[in-house]
Order: sequence, then C-alpha cells, then structure tokens
Amino acid sequence: MSLEKNNNRDAQNLRDKCERFINYHTMFTMQDGSKFDGIIEGLDGDCVIVLVGEDVIEQEGANQSNLQRQQGRPRRFRRFRRRRIPLSSLLTLSLLAYPFIAPPFPF
Repeated sequence: MSLEKNNNRDAQNLRDKCERFINYHTMFTMQDGSKFDGIIEGLDGDCVIVLVGEDVIEQEGANQSNLQRQQGRPRRFRRFRRRRIPLSSLLTLSLLAYPFIAPPFPF
C-alpha cells in the first residue's frame, strides 16, 4: 500500500515539474537509462509533449553551389520534432544549464 502511494506521489511530482518547465529546454532521463534534451510543449493526459532536437547534415550532392561556397563542408542545422513521451517512462527531469557569461549590456 505504501509503495503505491509513493509511486503515485513520485508521478505527481514529476507531472508538477513538467508543468513548471513548460517552454524550457530540459534534460530527460528515461527508465532505461537513456538521456535526451528537449523543450516541453505541454501535457496531454499521462503524456508529456516534447520538441526533441536532432542534428541534420545536408546531403553532399543536393546543391553544388553551396558546397563551393562553404569550402566543401556540408551544411548542418538542428531540427526539432514533436514527440509524445509517457510520464511512466520518465525517471528524472532537470533544466538544461546554460552558462552565465557576462551581464547584459546597459542600453
């Protein structure tokens, strides 16, 4: 009985944390130990909707003029795809730490 209450409390704490971190870049740890980063877009029932980033490299033969302009290096960019992650498969959730470099300019 107490184990079920503890699991329900952990699930509710994780759901509350997801609600607080909506629109923030967060780090997710899954039950199987895998980790990924993404932006929480919202909650839908027992799932969290996350924009997961993936690195994309443009194909070499796609556009020859771009390759000449960039000294033969392929173009790279980051694409975000929407994923539905069940809350039951999440283990932890934390904000992705960005370094604080300098104070803002006084404009």
